Amino acid sequence: MATAMAMLPFFLSLVSLCLINTKGVLTFEEKKMFNVQMLQKKKQLDTQSCLLPESKRVKGAIILEMKDRGHCSEKKIDWNRRFQKQLILDDLRVRSIQSMIRKMVSSHTVEASQTQIPLSSGINLQTLNYIVTMGLGSQNMTVIIDTGSDLTWVQCEPCMSCYNQQGPVFKPSTSSSYQSVACNSSTCQSLPLATGNTGACGSNPSTCNYVVNYGDGSYTNGDLGVEHLNFGGISLSNFVFGCGRNNKGLFGGVSGLMGLGRSYLSLISQTSATFEGVFSYCLPTTEAGASGSLVMGNESSIFKNVTPISYTRMVPNPQLSNFYVLNLTGIDVGGVALQASNFGNGGILIDSGTVITRLAPSVYKALKAEFLKQFSGFPPAPGFSILDTCFNLTGYQEVNIPTIRMNFEDNAELNVDVAGVFYMVKEDASQVCLPFASLSDAYDTPIIGNYQQRNQRIIYDTKQSQVGFAGEPCSFA
Repeated sequence: MATAMAMLPFFLSLVSLCLINTKGVLTFEEKKMFNVQMLQKKKQLDTQSCLLPESKRVKGAIILEMKDRGHCSEKKIDWNRRFQKQLILDDLRVRSIQSMIRKMVSSHTVEASQTQIPLSSGINLQTLNYIVTMGLGSQNMTVIIDTGSDLTWVQCEPCMSCYNQQGPVFKPSTSSSYQSVACNSSTCQSLPLATGNTGACGSNPSTCNYVVNYGDGSYTNGDLGVEHLNFGGISLSNFVFGCGRNNKGLFGGVSGLMGLGRSYLSLISQTSATFEGVFSYCLPTTEAGASGSLVMGNESSIFKNVTPISYTRMVPNPQLSNFYVLNLTGIDVGGVALQASNFGNGGILIDSGTVITRLAPSVYKALKAEFLKQFSGFPPAPGFSILDTCFNLTGYQEVNIPTIRMNFEDNAELNVDVAGVFYMVKEDASQVCLPFASLSDAYDTPIIGNYQQRNQRIIYDTKQSQVGFAGEPCSFA
């Protein structure tokens, strides 16, 4: 994550969704069925399996299974209290991103291959983002994926101050292929440009020290290393990553973080000769057994049950060169176009590490008003942290909810899956919220969070400078 470790509220395990026509009044594009009873059942935590994500190679493509990060024990946890904290941390991440953007603006006037990797919910690792497993040398590491971060890092021994992770910490001393990055190398000298933080020489000139601070107070610092990176049978040499000796934050039991940003130290840039700067993912819901995939490379034939892909260009912005920036041109709620003067304010970020989508105040106000107009007749419920549009659906078996579609330049569309339209706070459905929020300042940059990216194939093509959207029921098979 670029500036904070946001956590994904995991137990909104939404139903397999079918579109309906309500007595001939609304078209299939305007409403979706939300099964409240099934959602209540699926909100029960699945503690039967704590398996780590898998990986495989199909037709030369590497697929990493992706899961939400979360719970893997019998320990009783007050999830409602934890979710409130995670939404607060998500807000801190967004505020930190906005602060970074303001600083940036003020300071700046091989033969191609593919790979598919299992991408999973991190529930089994007591974390609330999405995880994949990668190989470093001969050791497997489970890491959070984050398009808003650049440096990939894992906890390393000897570890002076580390959080508890599930599984062994990376041991450079036992790897014959591991090498330290020297402090006088060009990689070390350019580190601040890639991380937004520091890279420097410590007491040992043979090592390059790094520090990365995230907006929620989390941090990692250590030294840069070079190692073999393994994805589903494909091995890549000389991969630069952070060997974290001091790490703190709500990372759950994962080994570290995978940076999918755009700087030269990100995994995407370092593997561009192999995967041509193309990757995609499908973020699954959090119900038991749900999993998605992270695909490295442009092998579209491995996508299953995908709707037609629509592409929009990445907006060039020197001040935001490490982020993925798009031009949001409009939003439809139940087929009704929102009336707002400025949807993007110079572009909207798409970020896998931010949870809740943030919109300009005027746009969010219009979204909220139209949603309430169409989803009428249901008792209101108190707001929940940063979410202020909530309902009491106690006693309802099924309800029909308005669809939400985000429109982009070049006629690209992101049709938000029903899993991204409602956030269930309480098991009895007495508090169900619309998972969108307003930015605090009209001049801040909007962000598309991962909650609205569920059950979508999001394709990033850095060579063609475009992002594609397609509906896809996430699965890894």
